[in-house]
Amino acid sequence: MTDSRIPFTGSLRQWWDDATVVGALAPATTVEATLVLRRRAEPDAAAFGGAPLRREELAERFGADPADLDAVRAAVEGAGAEVVSADAATRLVRVRGEADALGALFGTTLREVRLAGGGSARQPAGELAVAGPLADPLVAVLGLDDRPQARARYRVARADAAVTSYTPPQLAEVYGLPEGDGAGHTIAVVELGGGFGQDDLDAYFGGLGLATPSVTAVGVDGAENQAGQDPDGADGEVLLDIEVAGGIAPAAAQVVYFAPNTDDGFLDAVTQAAHATPAPTAMSISWGQSEDQWSPQARDAMDQAFADAALLGVTVTVAAGDDGSSDRQADGNPHADFPAASPHVLGCGGTTLQLDLAGRVGSEVVWNDGGQGGSTGGGVSTAFALPDWQAGVGVPAGPAGKAGRGVPDVAAVADPQTGYQVLVDGRRSTIGGTSAVAPLWAGLVCRLAQATGRPLGLLQPTLYAGVQPDAPAAGFRDITQGSNGVYRAQPGWDACTGLGVPDGPALLQVVDGAG
Repeated sequence: MTDSRIPFTGSLRQWWDDATVVGALAPATTVEATLVLRRRAEPDAAAFGGAPLRREELAERFGADPADLDAVRAAVEGAGAEVVSADAATRLVRVRGEADALGALFGTTLREVRLAGGGSARQPAGELAVAGPLADPLVAVLGLDDRPQARARYRVARADAAVTSYTPPQLAEVYGLPEGDGAGHTIAVVELGGGFGQDDLDAYFGGLGLATPSVTAVGVDGAENQAGQDPDGADGEVLLDIEVAGGIAPAAAQVVYFAPNTDDGFLDAVTQAAHATPAPTAMSISWGQSEDQWSPQARDAMDQAFADAALLGVTVTVAAGDDGSSDRQADGNPHADFPAASPHVLGCGGTTLQLDLAGRVGSEVVWNDGGQGGSTGGGVSTAFALPDWQAGVGVPAGPAGKAGRGVPDVAAVADPQTGYQVLVDGRRSTIGGTSAVAPLWAGLVCRLAQATGRPLGLLQPTLYAGVQPDAPAAGFRDITQGSNGVYRAQPGWDACTGLGVPDGPALLQVVDGAG
């Protein structure tokens, strides 16, 4: 490789926590990374409206060119590193090598940093640079920076306040979800930590009078299911996701992908889940981070992975965040959460739900606990343009005054004070957060797919079709009260609860009519 290099634009990432540089990583330290290659061609809007592609069709139409794979392999091996795996359909090349070899390959030095919250990680000493055969085919290098990338989006109910709790089957009745149990369908669940034990699942679903769903753990990039570690930590996220999805669609199989909490781990889990055989009907993700705390390369690579999932017929449901319109950023501006801000996922916001004595909806408003216990995320993306299917619903200008993708698309109850009954590491508790909304909608997607007899893929063009500003959307019960900080609920779409919460019978009619 020559010394003529160009900056690899978008490889740097911001950080929401302080990290102190310790020094250069020991040269012989083994490092793994994921390289993302360009597509043969970009899919247009019509590609998302047809029948799902088979994996082989995706590779042929939108995958990596074999010549690009060969060029990247030669460059990596020429630098003294190893290609662990390479795949045309996912466009991913997994590489392994010593720190000095990979640093030299990408024009940087890898450094060890100490995280403010404890522990250490590595990061490149500046923007990457590439040359020769890597300059054209390569679109992202992930994993050289292995600082934690995302936070779980769940909240435990406060002990000092009154708590109302619901079971998932109860919420299925409240929202009038279509009949069905998800039989014949699969839900992929992406986790960046924690674990689950079979005893918890058997006890929880037995208590609901349901058979325990089939739940399988899959390790990604060396991570694995680690059950019983901490009921107040990531285990809470994992069990919440499984129990809510299973309570809505108990006969759907669940495959839980455990990955490291890094940008490459997150991407590799999403990709492995989307390309599984059989393809999942839904993928639930309850982890995220303010979109500006991702490197542009990582954000774009993830969005492309979600686009591939949609092309394969997978509907991806993602929590919109639990920190209001600020998304826990201290600059005073609103921020959208990612990956909920991807236009290829269904962003899921949250409400506070109160039932009357007859079990009917008494009130449902935007979840905002006044800074005491969180608030639904939502806003306008500064990274992703306003999609065509959202252009007519009245999304306001973003923080920079530009049009952008509006978040969320849909909602359901998320307030932990009106939260979900769960069992985590043998302990029963009430948990909320938009983390609970993503698996609820994943289970709902399976019911809708079961009722219509087809996978739904990218669902937003169907949900937004014909929606007008300040007018309720067909298939939803509009939420018109409350705010998440900067944004207020209003008739029609808003940046708190999107189109609203599901009105099951009407929603089925909308989705079935689009077939």
